[in-house]
Amino acid sequence: MESCSNTGRKRTQRDYTLAFKLSVVDQVEKGELTYKQAQKRYGIQGRSTVLVWLRKHGTLDWTSQRVKPLMNKETPEQKIKRLEKALKDKEDYIYLMDETIKRVDQIKGTSFRKKFLELLPEKLKQEDE
Repeated sequence: MESCSNTGRKRTQRDYTLAFKLSVVDQVEKGELTYKQAQKRYGIQGRSTVLVWLRKHGTLDWTSQRVKPLMNKETPEQKIKRLEKALKDKEDYIYLMDETIKRVDQIKGTSFRKKFLELLPEKLKQEDE
């Protein structure tokens, strides 16, 4: 029977360059990857290797008792996407309200829309026409 210690194969330890470590740390801190995803993507064997790099080379404060989650940081692309969606939602809401007021005025024969537009500044009235 062959023992596990005499198989002749040893796990290899890789030496990573500082540039590579900083790149991985940057990706994790920006929220592009979790540390586990970085391990899988780059084939890093040690379970805590990326965490050690984060503590050593990262910009987050690891001395405090409570560390904020890394996933709360938005990348500029994520922020733009979120703000574009919010703007689209607001535009849709305004369109819906405008169409609802038009329809109510048609059904009831009122002029609420006209009264509402009188309250708006001159510049907005011109854009509406």
